[in-house]
Amino acid sequence: MSSLYEPLVPARLVYDATGTPYSEQYHDVYHARQGAIAQARHVFLQGNGLPQRWQGQQAFTICETGFGLGRNFLTLWQAWRDDPQRSARLHVLAFEAHPFAQADLAAANAQLPEAIQPLAHQLSQAWPLLLPGVHRLEFDAGAVTLTLYFGRIERMATQAQARVDAFFLDGFSPRLNPQMWSPTVFGQMVRMSRPGATAATWCTAGPVRRDLRNAGFLVSQAPSLCGKREMTVATLRPNLGRQGPMAPARKVLVIGAGPAGAGVARSLANRGVDVTVADPVLERGLGAAHQGHKAVAVTPLLSQDDDTRARLVRAGVLRALHRWQVLDEDARPWRCGSFVMPQDPIQAQRLQQALQRQALPEEWASWQSPEQIADRLGQLPRHAGLWFGSGQLVRPEPLLQALLSHPRIRCVPSTIQEISSQEGQWYAKGLEEDAVFDQLVLANAGHARNLLGEWAQAYPKLMQGRSVGGQVSYYAQAQGLPVAQAITASEGYWLPPVQGWLTAGSTYWPDPARVGVCAEGHAEIQSKLNLFLDVNTNQPYWQPLAGWAGLRAVVAGRLPVIGEIPAAKGLWAACAFGSRGFTWAALAGDVIAAAMLGEPQLLERDLLAAVRPR
Repeated sequence: MSSLYEPLVPARLVYDATGTPYSEQYHDVYHARQGAIAQARHVFLQGNGLPQRWQGQQAFTICETGFGLGRNFLTLWQAWRDDPQRSARLHVLAFEAHPFAQADLAAANAQLPEAIQPLAHQLSQAWPLLLPGVHRLEFDAGAVTLTLYFGRIERMATQAQARVDAFFLDGFSPRLNPQMWSPTVFGQMVRMSRPGATAATWCTAGPVRRDLRNAGFLVSQAPSLCGKREMTVATLRPNLGRQGPMAPARKVLVIGAGPAGAGVARSLANRGVDVTVADPVLERGLGAAHQGHKAVAVTPLLSQDDDTRARLVRAGVLRALHRWQVLDEDARPWRCGSFVMPQDPIQAQRLQQALQRQALPEEWASWQSPEQIADRLGQLPRHAGLWFGSGQLVRPEPLLQALLSHPRIRCVPSTIQEISSQEGQWYAKGLEEDAVFDQLVLANAGHARNLLGEWAQAYPKLMQGRSVGGQVSYYAQAQGLPVAQAITASEGYWLPPVQGWLTAGSTYWPDPARVGVCAEGHAEIQSKLNLFLDVNTNQPYWQPLAGWAGLRAVVAGRLPVIGEIPAAKGLWAACAFGSRGFTWAALAGDVIAAAMLGEPQLLERDLLAAVRPR
C-alpha cells in the first residue's frame, strides 16, 4: 500500500449526558452546549463580518476546518438565502477526517429547528459515500457549492485549491486535537487566502493565537457566547493573499464535440458562460462524434496502492453520477453496476488485499462470488470478482446530444485550422472573422497538438501522444446469449442490451490506420470474451452482426491531459482520455470551469499536477 493512503474512519453518532453530539475519537462535543445554531451565527458569521461582506459580490468563498454534522454550513446557507443582497454564488469548502454515515447525519439533523429542516434534508440526501478525497455537492441550482475534503486536515489542507474570503476555525479542543490547530494548517490557510481574508473561532488558546499571528494574520479578541467571555477573530495582513481570476470567462470556444468537449461546454454553460463548440462532425448531428456507438461502460478502478489513475477514475465516476443522473431518461446513464473478474489468481489475491486494506464502503466496492452475482449477469460467471455498485452504462449518442443541447451552447460544424491570441483575446481561423473569445479549450483529442503552433515545443508529453484504434462488436439479442443486467468485464467486456443489441469490446490497436470494423477485430474480441463467458462460435447467435470503431488519444502514463497551457494564458486542454473518454468527461469539464471562474477545485492538487499539460 502507498504510505499516502489512509482509510477513512467514520464517526459514530453518540451524545453526552446533556444530549450534545459527542466525538468518541476526540472525547469532546461537536458544538457549544448553548446550541450549534447560536454558535454558528455569533462566532462564525458575525466573527467574519457576515452577511455584510458577501453583499454585492459575484462569489464568496468560505473554508471550514471541521465539518462535523454540518450545522455551521446549514446556518450559513440559511443566512445566505435570507439575505436579499447576497452574493450571486456561495462556495464552501470543508475538511473532515471522520465523516458521519448518511444515516447518522440525517438522524442528528432531524433534531434541528423546523425552519432549517428543508436544508438539512437536502444535505442528507446529497451526502456522498465515505470515500477518501474530494466530493463536490451543489444546491440551489449550483449557486451554493459544498466541497468536502475527507481525510486528515494536516494532509488534505495541502491538497486544497481555492481562494478563500473567510475561515471558520471549528475543531475539537487544541489540547485534544492539536493537528487541526497547527502552524502547518494555518500556513495553508494563508496560501488559500484572498487579500483581506478573515477568520473566527471560539478558541482563545495562547498558542493558537500566536501561531495565527506567525502565519500572517492580525489577531484580536471579541465578545463570545454567553458563558464564555471571549473568542478570537483575525484578518490577513496587508500584502498577503492572492486574487482569483481577474476577468472570469464569459465567452469560450471549445474545439471538439466528443465527450471531452461536450463535458467542458456543459460545465461552463451550467455556470452562465456562453460557449461555442466547433467540430466538423456536428454537420451530422450533436451526437455524431459517437454516431452508431451503442454503449460504453464507465467502471471504477481498484489498484493495490490507490494510485493516481485509480483516484482519477474514482473522481470521474463520481462526477459522472452527479452530473448525468439528473438528465432526461433517454440520455441518462444506467447505474447498473460493474462486475470485474481478475484475469488470474494472483490478480484476484491482490485485488482482495487492496479491498481489505483500503476499507472502502461496500456500496462502492465488494468481493462477490459467482453465486452471489449470477442473477445480475444472466449466467454463472467463471470466477469471483469485484462488484462496483456505481458502474454505469452510457449511450454515447443521446448523452452527447443532451450535453450539447443547452441554450448557452452554440454548435457549429466548422474545422478550426489555426488559433491565435492578441491582447488577451482568442481567435480561431475557420469561424466568422469577428468571433472573439475570452478563453479557448482544445478538446479535439489527437488533433489538439496540431493547433498548438508556437507553444508546441514546450509540451513534449502532449506532442508525443498518439492515436490508437479500437473496435467493439454488436450481437443481436437472442436465445442462447447471456443477457446481463450489469456490466461484465475482465480483459474484455460484455454490456447489458441497448435496443436489442449487446455490445462486446474491445480492441486496442497502436496503428491508427487500422481503425475500422473488421473480421480480425471481431475475432480478437471473441477471444477476450471467452476468458469469462462461454462463447460458442459454432452457434449463429454468437456471430457479431455489426460493430463500431474509432480512435483514442493517449499520452505516456495513460492519464488525461486537463488544464491551462501555462505558456498561453487562456488556452486550455482537455484531451488524451484514452479508453475512458466518458469516465473523465464530466470531471474535466468541472475542473476547467472551476479554474476559469475561481471556484474551489474538485481535485486534489497532486492530481491536478498529474494531469496538467506538459
